[in-house]
Amino acid sequence: MASDQATTPPPPPPPEIQSHDLPKVIVLHPPPVFNYFKDLFSKKFHLLKAWESPLPRHEFLTNHAHSVQAMLCSGTGPPISADILRLLPSLRLVVTTSAGLNHIDLTECRNRGISIANAGEVFSEDVADLAVGLLIDVFRKISASDRYVRHGLWATKGDYPLGSKLGGKRIGIVGLGSIGFQVAKRLEAFGCNISYNSRKRKDFVSYPFYTNVCELAANSDVLIICCGLTEQTRHMINREVLLALGKEGVIVNIGRGAIIHEKELVQCLVQGEIGGAGLDVFENEPDVPKELFELDNVVLAPHMAVFTTESFKDLCDLMIGNLEAFFSKKPLLSLVMNE
Repeated sequence: MASDQATTPPPPPPPEIQSHDLPKVIVLHPPPVFNYFKDLFSKKFHLLKAWESPLPRHEFLTNHAHSVQAMLCSGTGPPISADILRLLPSLRLVVTTSAGLNHIDLTECRNRGISIANAGEVFSEDVADLAVGLLIDVFRKISASDRYVRHGLWATKGDYPLGSKLGGKRIGIVGLGSIGFQVAKRLEAFGCNISYNSRKRKDFVSYPFYTNVCELAANSDVLIICCGLTEQTRHMINREVLLALGKEGVIVNIGRGAIIHEKELVQCLVQGEIGGAGLDVFENEPDVPKELFELDNVVLAPHMAVFTTESFKDLCDLMIGNLEAFFSKKPLLSLVMNE
């Protein structure tokens, strides 16, 4: 017999949170992570998207000058300059999706009491993987021999020229931070001999330490650039350093393009004054010197060292975690400069 008791209706769903009720985060230019995980940010924050506004950037920023406390940026967007920061007097946090900080005016942030959080060590392993991949490619001529096969030259010209062994090579790492250390660990497994240059000696490793980059190059078969770009490191790798590396020497750059004097690098490669290069970064991206396109001893990548699904998901979690911590008045997860 059916019950006469009325069925209790289900509770109404919770009211949907409107975007304007969420914490505001200003974004000048969409970081690459937005191509894959933008919705995760949009569910938690009211994103003020300057690039979608019909207003000139300075007007857009002025309109939000007193309501925005947090900014999300990346190394691929416009620099976070003093002029931009002055238009946002309420800003208290800049979260960048990059590990490097060369696109942010750190002095102005410090003067204005603005904290900075970055990608921390999220990218370190993937960047180190690509550094080793570029090096193996240069030595074993993988990309060049792939072209050789695709162009039908194997059948007409015979075996491809010999490559070079990686094991036993002397590797000089410029910048033994998180990424540099991961590179060193990987290359130790190949039987390479590691030396390094850094701002200061690292107590946790026994690798030989060089205070001078030129001396490091002179005692290395390979130079791998893992440091950040600062005024001190801009064009640090110049013709003198490259000539010290020598005609058989190989340089790999997964740091920033301007750490190497690009014109002098191109000249050394074209004239055969160094043995080869694996480059993921360039001085004027996405413009790459056309002279490099014809060189089989050069491997080029489009600034993609961090571009893996795993890195981007971890990055997304870290960026959201930093913003949530800020709005909850909790410690930032990857603080690099406090207010």
